[in-house]
Amino acid sequence: MWRLRRAALACEVCQSLVKHSSAIKGSLPLQKLHLVSRSIYHLHHPTLKLQRPQLGTSFQQFSSLTNLPLRKLRLSPMKYGYQPHRNFWPARLAARLLKLRYLILGSAVGGGYTAKKTFDQWKDMLPDLSDYKWIVPDIVWEIDEYIDFDKIRKALPNSEDLAKLAPDFDKIVESLTLLKDFFTTGHILVSEVIGASDLLLLLGSPGETAFRATEHGSESDKHYRKVTDKEKIDQLQEELLRTQLKYQRILERLEKENKELRKLVLQKDDKGIHHRKLKKSLIDMYSEVLDVLSDYDASYNTQDHLPRVVVVGDQSAGKTSVLEMIAQARIFPRGSGEMMTRSPVKVTLSEGPHHVALFKDSSREFDLTKEEDLAALRREIEIRMRKSVKEGCTVSPETISLNVKGPGLQRMVLVDLPGVINTVTSGMAPDTKETIFSISKAYMQNPNAIILCIQDGSVDAERSIVTDLVSQMDPHGRRTIFVLTKVDLAEKNVTSPSRIQQIIEGKLFPMKALGYFAVVTGKGNSSESIEAIREYEEEFFQNSKLLKTSMLKAHQVTTRNLSLAVSDCFWKMVRESVEQQADSFKATRFNLETEWKNNYPRLRELDRNELFEKAKNEILDEVISLSQVTPKHWEEILQQSLWERVSTHVIENIYLPAAQTMNSGTFNTTVDIKLKQWTDKQLPNKAVEVAWETLQEEFSRFMTEPKGKEHDDIFDKLKEAVKEESIKRHKWNDFAEDSLRVIQHNALEDRSISDKQQWDAAIYFMEEALQARLKDTENVIENMVGPDWKKRWLYWKNRTQEQCVHNETKNELEKMLKCNEEHPAYLASDEITTVRKNLESRGVEVDPSLIKDTWHQVYRRHFLKTALNHCNLCRRGFYYYQRHFVDSELECNDVVLFWRIQRMLAITANTLRQQLTNTEVRRLEKNVKEVLEDFAEDSQKKVKLLTGKRVQLAEDLKKVREIQEKLDAFIEALHQEK
Repeated sequence: MWRLRRAALACEVCQSLVKHSSAIKGSLPLQKLHLVSRSIYHLHHPTLKLQRPQLGTSFQQFSSLTNLPLRKLRLSPMKYGYQPHRNFWPARLAARLLKLRYLILGSAVGGGYTAKKTFDQWKDMLPDLSDYKWIVPDIVWEIDEYIDFDKIRKALPNSEDLAKLAPDFDKIVESLTLLKDFFTTGHILVSEVIGASDLLLLLGSPGETAFRATEHGSESDKHYRKVTDKEKIDQLQEELLRTQLKYQRILERLEKENKELRKLVLQKDDKGIHHRKLKKSLIDMYSEVLDVLSDYDASYNTQDHLPRVVVVGDQSAGKTSVLEMIAQARIFPRGSGEMMTRSPVKVTLSEGPHHVALFKDSSREFDLTKEEDLAALRREIEIRMRKSVKEGCTVSPETISLNVKGPGLQRMVLVDLPGVINTVTSGMAPDTKETIFSISKAYMQNPNAIILCIQDGSVDAERSIVTDLVSQMDPHGRRTIFVLTKVDLAEKNVTSPSRIQQIIEGKLFPMKALGYFAVVTGKGNSSESIEAIREYEEEFFQNSKLLKTSMLKAHQVTTRNLSLAVSDCFWKMVRESVEQQADSFKATRFNLETEWKNNYPRLRELDRNELFEKAKNEILDEVISLSQVTPKHWEEILQQSLWERVSTHVIENIYLPAAQTMNSGTFNTTVDIKLKQWTDKQLPNKAVEVAWETLQEEFSRFMTEPKGKEHDDIFDKLKEAVKEESIKRHKWNDFAEDSLRVIQHNALEDRSISDKQQWDAAIYFMEEALQARLKDTENVIENMVGPDWKKRWLYWKNRTQEQCVHNETKNELEKMLKCNEEHPAYLASDEITTVRKNLESRGVEVDPSLIKDTWHQVYRRHFLKTALNHCNLCRRGFYYYQRHFVDSELECNDVVLFWRIQRMLAITANTLRQQLTNTEVRRLEKNVKEVLEDFAEDSQKKVKLLTGKRVQLAEDLKKVREIQEKLDAFIEALHQEK
């Protein structure tokens, strides 16, 4: 009886709880009851199941627990029946505590806190748009002058005021505990109705959105609970993936809109609509610093620790494709299985109104939106790569600098390196593998270089050798980003998906990394556009099991996420290291300036280019000074040089054969014939050679002549090289010989000596020539017979056996000449026999050829002495010459010959001087200018010719100053951007 009464009271409590929610009598659906009422285990409703209430749409897209099913609750059987209304104060107290207004108020406060937390999370995930603040019109930034935001903010209630409006949950829990104890004493099973923590969850406690399950249940309920947990996990994963993809699409849409807006604004700035000049972009300034550093230190030594993104990977691993996806254009040449990247390519990505590319040393812009410009750019890169590779090599360490601009590009500097190879194939240089390793190490050993390690996901990971190289350069993985390419092929071919997860997590390689990314670089079609590859990549990852099974996170996929991550890492490292490098170069500059002041205090700091310009001006001044040489000086030098060149031919081939004839008629005939032959064949050519050599000698004299205190020996090697190259290029006018031949022939035909002065000059010229020949002949005889008795006594010299034989032969031949001073030039056979027998009688064995050789020199000396005596006789022969030697025993035809030769030399020298001053000096000056221009463009030639400590010190000082100035400007712009 007592139990029935208590049960009736419990039913009355239930009726009082649901009285305000529905006016329908009878069996009511449990989902229409109040939230707290539905959690009570009603004894009179055995088939009721607890269902989760539908949340609002505004929270559904953010909550990760939207579609989670509730666990099945075990309800105790309970019968419905009519209970009379009784004035039971504990039930009324519970009804008042559980009134709807408190539940609504608590849910509002908790839901508001949850919404605020969700909003903060979304706000943190949105990209930083501070770089684009300048796009917004100035009126937006000045709006705070018209609206008092502080006043509005103070008028709004704060969190403490909102907390005061919320009920005191501690008192509610305490009251519910008393009520629970009261019902428990009456053996009513309502201890499982609600707990304090469950109530807090229902009232909107932050961070919790799930209901607690009951502690009692059957074995079938426990099995159902396990199945539900698995479904909950699957639903959570699906919802998380959907949310991430939705967020991705939102970001892409925002980025696209921002890209178009940015492009429009930049185009307006180009047209001058905003009437303000855009400053040079930050990344362009940084790229210029790297270019100067590359020129200053091509080996990337410790002075160059500025960050750059170094892209390394095995050959055909997809390095170039990743770079093109980041640059949003197919800019690199490609081939199937062939090594295409033969030298490092530095790509500077920056933002601009148009998608264009241009080289560092060229002003041509390639429009990346046009296929013909893309093809031309790829050809130009391939040509530059092949030009940089030296003969006998396959790859080159010379860097090609390329700037790519476009709206929406991430600002950074990337260096694409040749792919690492494992085996040298046919057609490659034997040292190709080692060269690629050394180039890669040179870039990666920079402690601030970001290593973008590219791994082909479609091949076995064990075949990769680049990971070992990267782990050597960065063993702790503090600046390495690992990228797995061709994930679509990897997922299709790999039987174990966990293997891809091991690669992404860095468990399969002995290397560590800051981050791991997976990308898709297209379907392998070289003509596929960047937009098509991006759509294919997004479609693949939306349907990929790698994301659905949580093997990959959403931020680890797509090249867009990779580009953002690399750019963030790049600029973080730039900000951390650039000021340190600027201080380092300031110290280097101070040291270089101190060294210069101590070693070269009175000299100006001229680098190699400035020194070359100074030397160029000096050389051109010296060439111009050739035109200031007097005509007399030119003719004297030319006449003397020409006679030295032709004197042997005149004496040996013309004068001596003619002089040995018996009469004057034969002499003149022989002379005319030989002069004509000489003029037609040899003389003009010899004259031009003499003129060209004279010009060279004068040019060399001006180039190498010391200038006193103004002379700088640092230019000597350059001047010598310019002189040799100019002379090598210079060629005398071909028509000069033809005109000179006519002039020389006419000069030699003339025999008319006009006055005594010319006659005496011819005799003097003849005497000098014959004396020179006589001196040469006596030297030959002295060498043949050995030292005379004076030298033997004074210098203790002895004759050799051969010299003794020559001496005996000479003495015998001189006796023959004394007997017959008119002896002809040649010995007869009987005379040779006589001489030989006379020598044999004195015990000297001689050969007939030795007698002939000795006779030639002995007779030559005798003839020359006779000719000199004849010259003395001809000094008074001008009178007989005027009478053509009629009725005179004196004949001076040899004097006339030497006058003809002397006049020919004078006329030839005058003609050559005119050609030199009017034509050849100017042509030589032109050649010198061309040589200097060629040397100016050849940096290696300048380094070779202008060397020394002074040049290198000035060169380093200039480079360090330039680097420091650019670094200071970059740091200032970096601070302004912050």
